[in-house]
Amino acid sequence: MTKPTLLRALLLGTIATAPFTAARAAEAPVADASAEQAIGEGSNILVTATKANEIAPVTASLQATQPQAIISRSFIEDSLPATADFNQIALISPSVSNFGNTNGPGLSESKAQLRGFQDGEYNITYDGVPFGDTNDPSHHSNTFFPSNTIETLVVDRGPGNASNLGIATFGGSVNLFSRATREDASAEIKGSYGSWNTWLTRAVLQSGAIDRLGGTEVMLSAQHIESDGARSFSPFKSNNIFGKVMIPISPDVTLTLLGTYNENRFNQPDKDGATRSQIALYGKNFSLNNDPASQTYSGYNHTHKTTDFEIVKLEADIAPGSTFENRAYTYSYDNETLSGNDVTLFATATPTQIATANMVALDPAHPKTLTVGVPGYTKTNKYRVWGDIAKAKVQLTDFATLTGGLWIEWANTYRQQRDVNLVTMAPNYVEKALDLTKYPAGTVQPPANVKFDQNSRTNHYELFTELELRPLPGLTITPGFKHVDFERRIDAAYNQTTRFAQHISKNYQADLPFLTANYAVNDRLSIYGQFAKGFLAPSLSTLYVVYPQFSSAAPQKSTNYQTGFVYHGSHLSLDADVYYIDFRNKISTDPTAPASEGTVFINLGRVIYKGVEGQVTYAFDNGLAVFANASRNYAKTDNPGTADLQVANAPTWTAAGGVLFKNGPIRFSLIDKYTGPQSATGAANPSYRIAGYNSAILSASYEVGPARIGVQVNNLFNSTSLTNINAGKTAQFDQLFFQTGRSVTGDITLTF
Repeated sequence: MTKPTLLRALLLGTIATAPFTAARAAEAPVADASAEQAIGEGSNILVTATKANEIAPVTASLQATQPQAIISRSFIEDSLPATADFNQIALISPSVSNFGNTNGPGLSESKAQLRGFQDGEYNITYDGVPFGDTNDPSHHSNTFFPSNTIETLVVDRGPGNASNLGIATFGGSVNLFSRATREDASAEIKGSYGSWNTWLTRAVLQSGAIDRLGGTEVMLSAQHIESDGARSFSPFKSNNIFGKVMIPISPDVTLTLLGTYNENRFNQPDKDGATRSQIALYGKNFSLNNDPASQTYSGYNHTHKTTDFEIVKLEADIAPGSTFENRAYTYSYDNETLSGNDVTLFATATPTQIATANMVALDPAHPKTLTVGVPGYTKTNKYRVWGDIAKAKVQLTDFATLTGGLWIEWANTYRQQRDVNLVTMAPNYVEKALDLTKYPAGTVQPPANVKFDQNSRTNHYELFTELELRPLPGLTITPGFKHVDFERRIDAAYNQTTRFAQHISKNYQADLPFLTANYAVNDRLSIYGQFAKGFLAPSLSTLYVVYPQFSSAAPQKSTNYQTGFVYHGSHLSLDADVYYIDFRNKISTDPTAPASEGTVFINLGRVIYKGVEGQVTYAFDNGLAVFANASRNYAKTDNPGTADLQVANAPTWTAAGGVLFKNGPIRFSLIDKYTGPQSATGAANPSYRIAGYNSAILSASYEVGPARIGVQVNNLFNSTSLTNINAGKTAQFDQLFFQTGRSVTGDITLTF
């Protein structure tokens, strides 16, 4: 049997998924409803080949046990700019919002929110491997996986079952799946050019099945992007190389090797964002200038990021209905940044204050003696992560299947910041001396040019098991359990914030129960329900304290309840759900801690997340489809003595809609996503209220022989609405972020 992509499988047949088999995540064979294939870690996928599902930008699984949105490669290719990052792909889903990308689609970092959970409060995985920063599980949207490395994206809005992995399970998961290898040889070359002098070149090569190597398939991709950027003096360059090899060792054993390397160079302040005064003087797209006497000089604000990600994946059928999988992986991140110390300087807009701020201390023996210069700092954040995920699934009886596994992971991180005079790169001895009376005996004054110099490690394992029971036809009940053990360790010459030598370790543990159920009413309709405990490991910043023994911060936990239904009709695809999440022990500082203990972190606070979500697509026989989705999201604090406040950057509702047309050589789509009102700070202050805004994209293409000619208009209605505010020490130092205006891109794709 040939092995088409996920999209082709959606078109041709039915995909049924039990627990994850990652090698065929995006290349599942056409199968009947009794076959088992896969698309996502812990996700159960059953997508019938109806008219609506052939063209729907998002759909859901008939075997879903939690709300989800499945986004195919065809939507990525047909309806989004080629430079789009994974957050822009996920944005079409209900309850997903984002901000960032202020330099253009994929040309600067973005952050996504899921039901009001912020980046770092949900997982992102790639071929079933969770990834993220090592100080907290946040992500860099355009650094690891540009769109040419993604075949399919699945948004799971919930913790899933015990086999869902990651250290931020309570917010849900955004699951990326790598580009698929093909049995047929092919080559694709793409070139695009558009607004802000943005150009992209891409090549994709498929070897096809190599008979002399037992049917081995190889896929290679390379991509280059350059742009002047939408913001002032903010050029961007990116290179990506991706490779994947699928080796059929035997009829029952498959080995997959995957690797990707990415490099980004761009000019941007480390603490980005324009103040109201800067916007008044230079406009909403202000970022940097060409004045070497300014901290916002483009030459003083630049970043070089390199990443790599490798997976070795073995899958084996060990008995009828039983499988074994092992994924060994490693990935790294290296961020080398030079930045002005305070790019909000022009908020004062007075030459005297600007001149006073542009002073440096070059003599360590006389740190109060200042000379003219431009203060800034160097920054390094680099880490290497190693891990292994082993999982076995054993069919015990006709109605019971047991899955168990182990995830182990460890990481080494180095981070530093040092003050410099940006004009000469000489040390700037500007840091304040420590008040040693508030520090442990024997503490030594750090160098006055060092903000911090820190090594840290994590050691982490998770044991999980789940039992899938099928007591009645169409009914699946899956209880599960997971034990988490997570250790953080700091070995710092100068710890961040405290700035003295510290050697600290903390171990966090959690036991998490799960229960999910799915009932197939018939072959078109299913209903599901979920109860699950989620957790989030404390960030490294909870160890940036002088006396860590007084902090009692434990993993933040949540209790999740949700239920919904999925319907796949001949022309109508429809799903909806309701959810309630009780988040009780949010980490906070202890305001009652005595001054002698310094900053102390404890578990304090409660947030309730609840809402309703739905998505629908109706397809006509001529290739035209209309779709819509929406969510009403409540994410408010619930603490005695304080007002119920919607948490920061949590829109009260989202909505999307549009039309798509696919017939013969023509592809056309017009989609619009509305992000509802939100607060930038979570406070009741109306000055930080952000009104709702739209993000519309028009895409069209036409095939002529081997060529496909297309055009995309991003932000069709040229909205430049406010999307986020980083609050400063006073309102004049707030940093504001806006939508990037309309951009137009044309492209040509040649396929051989």
